[in-house]
Amino acid sequence: MNAVTDSSPPQPLAGLRVVEFTHMVMGPTCGMVLADMGAEVIKIEPIEGDRTRRLLGAGSGFFPMFNRNKKSIAIDLHNPVGAEVARKLAASADVVAENFKPGTMGKYGLDYAALAQANPRLIYVSHKGFLPGPYDNRTALDEVVQMMGGLAYMTGRPGDPLRAGTSVNDIMGGLFGAIGALGALIQRGITGKGMEVQSALFENNVFLMGQHMLQYAMTGKPPAPMPARDNPWAVYDVFTVKDGEQIFLAAVSDAQWLTFCDVLGFPDLKADPALASNNQRVELRPRLLETLRERLAHRSADDLTALFEKAGLPFAPIRKPEDLYDDPHLIATGGLADVRLPDGEKAGQMVKTTLFPITLQGHRLGVRMDPPRLGEHTTELLRTIGYGPDEIETLRAQAAVA
Repeated sequence: MNAVTDSSPPQPLAGLRVVEFTHMVMGPTCGMVLADMGAEVIKIEPIEGDRTRRLLGAGSGFFPMFNRNKKSIAIDLHNPVGAEVARKLAASADVVAENFKPGTMGKYGLDYAALAQANPRLIYVSHKGFLPGPYDNRTALDEVVQMMGGLAYMTGRPGDPLRAGTSVNDIMGGLFGAIGALGALIQRGITGKGMEVQSALFENNVFLMGQHMLQYAMTGKPPAPMPARDNPWAVYDVFTVKDGEQIFLAAVSDAQWLTFCDVLGFPDLKADPALASNNQRVELRPRLLETLRERLAHRSADDLTALFEKAGLPFAPIRKPEDLYDDPHLIATGGLADVRLPDGEKAGQMVKTTLFPITLQGHRLGVRMDPPRLGEHTTELLRTIGYGPDEIETLRAQAAVA
């Protein structure tokens, strides 16, 4: 790690104002990335709040995960007075981000064409289900594009498509939106002009499938789902070991195979000429794996972890999300940070969240601001665009803001 001369993380986007009209995961991810890098990110919520504040089950972590380092203002866009407030706030922005259905923002004069006319320097990031084309009016969800874009097919067993175990496309779609925004900011520094950036779930998913599409183009053979794939390595699998624990073990080169046999005490396998090369081992993979499963069944996952780590071989104990809170690497490297929950039964409670997975000048980008309470910064933000105390009270009386 490079020497750190400053005790605080860099904020390369400090001074940049981002106004986001977002909900769920995709748009908020884009705003979170820009906020983590120092931008002032203003989340415009409806009077009743972003729906993800109230989601249960698998959605209960959405709001606190993707809305840290942001300010919240509650505005009723259906109220013409509220829509005018939103337009004034957008006019003060360097970047506007949104992830609503096509045509929604135009109803309120908040589309790129309208805002760019008043502010040609504006960068406008739209997050959609599909880029403009035959599908652009379809309703998309992460699950929808995983099914139609090949990811669920590749993840599940043959005949059993299975979505990935997290919001892969929503999160990556937001990342691509942020990447586009950063590129547009650099271009604006050269030309003085903003631009529209578009990111879409379906195209994101297809990008993820590109390696398998090219696999087909190169081989002429349709790729098999990952659980049934033609594995290029013989030892590359999950093994059930002592006490029912599971661990992933791999040996992806001939040198690793020799080390694998040495550390596990399998001299007979090491000396077998039929297993000398990776391709030979792949040809005999079913028989080899059966042998390895029998021999490893009595070994403990902890012992195998210690052996493989010392030998530099690939391995991975199988962990659950809740196990990551106790991961020694994440704890030692500061990969988890405290945030205060803004909503729900545990509102006000401090919990750990995951940080953006990069360092700048040796620093992780931390949590400067907890996920905001609904409308927590309404008064502060209205003052920045010229509203006085009496006008703010009038807006509240008109139910235009909260």
